[in-house]
Amino acid sequence: MVAELIHGLQTGEQMTTRVLILGAAGRDFHNFNTMYRDNSDYVVVGFTATQIPDIVDRRYPPELAGGLYPDGIPIFPEDELESLIDRLAVDYVLFSYSDVTHEHVMHLASRAVAAGAAFGVPGAAALVRSTKPVVSITATRTGTGKSQTSRQIRSILAAAGVRVAAIRHPMPYGDLNAQRVQRLASFDDLDAADVTIEEREEYEPYIRQGAVIYAGVDYEEILRRAEEEADVIVWDGGNNDQSFYHVDLGFCVVDPFRAGHELRYWPGEANVRQADVVIINKIDTAPEAGLAEVRRNIAELAPDAVVVEAASPIKVDRPELIEGKRVLVLDDGPTITHGEMPFGAGVVAARQHGAAQLIDPRPYAVGSLVDVYEKFPHIGTVLPAMGYSDRQRKELEETIAAIAPDAVVIGTPMDLASVIELGDIPSTRVYYELEVRTGPSLEELLAPIIRQAKE
Repeated sequence: MVAELIHGLQTGEQMTTRVLILGAAGRDFHNFNTMYRDNSDYVVVGFTATQIPDIVDRRYPPELAGGLYPDGIPIFPEDELESLIDRLAVDYVLFSYSDVTHEHVMHLASRAVAAGAAFGVPGAAALVRSTKPVVSITATRTGTGKSQTSRQIRSILAAAGVRVAAIRHPMPYGDLNAQRVQRLASFDDLDAADVTIEEREEYEPYIRQGAVIYAGVDYEEILRRAEEEADVIVWDGGNNDQSFYHVDLGFCVVDPFRAGHELRYWPGEANVRQADVVIINKIDTAPEAGLAEVRRNIAELAPDAVVVEAASPIKVDRPELIEGKRVLVLDDGPTITHGEMPFGAGVVAARQHGAAQLIDPRPYAVGSLVDVYEKFPHIGTVLPAMGYSDRQRKELEETIAAIAPDAVVIGTPMDLASVIELGDIPSTRVYYELEVRTGPSLEELLAPIIRQAKE
């Protein structure tokens, strides 16, 4: 490739770099939109897909891909990396997803380089600049507590008289054209958008606050729409991905239950290094050794960052359904699967409220849930709330019915019982919000943004 570039410079020929983007239906589309869509120096020959089911063999549609791609862009399995590099004459592989180890990234880099392509990750070229102040909330891993942090920050800004638009990291699992720009302000909007369980878990808590949440596929267009009704933009990150926008105040949430992951996961380490404020969450339940380790690592990675320590105390709406009962716990799918937590808030609540038994759902799992347990053997006695499709919702219902627990403990951020059928099995929900215990308050940290927004 280097020799070809030199030849092009010497002869005056224009070289076109052929790019393959490794993704998971989110960051990959954004990187294409901002870096390559209207750039004739590059040809994106395909995306690959992993982490999220039912993406492979689709196409990024021409309406989103732009005039240089009248047929859209195909999406391939990541497993075919070497053959794709050969078959599509790939010059450069761009890594574009999150919540994976540094080792995972570099294994893919090694595979790409061995097959003859260069390999890289996006930088500032993928960022969009807003006309409004941007507050970003990222994390070192999925499931650290960044969503409740984002909602609390939004609430503080709104209470100060600032108009706020929250923008959520993409989860475009349906019709990409229809999801190009989504403005969600009511439960009717969620129903009209036919959102998955994974999407509803993130959007529903905002709507319960009376807030507006944006999401979709084209994040520059989304930003411009949000700017029309907002004084401040709140970026609510997904997984442990970075912001899509230039940031005025950046928060990164760290999980002491997974101490050391802030040094070993992409792009979580970058998030800590970039953060203005690092929040150590779950200090009320985390092991002391984990707290000590993340404190040391934060001091090394982000010595100039403000450090805040917080708890996420758990509340249950019907604790009488747990005490002394055989319960099945449903916890957040991404946190329990690729987030590598063996349990979530639902399990903590069940133990705190004296459950007689946490039923192991693995012997009862059906369909794709069997594959989930095989792929993620670390999962404990919990049923991950997988809901990327109607089929998976049905499999959750069948698994729960086969278990026949005394009660279901729902540890997801949404009312899961409203979208899956539990029959006569009673359920109780688990709630958790961020409580700052040490360090400056969120109100103090947000004061400069509020002043800037009101100028």
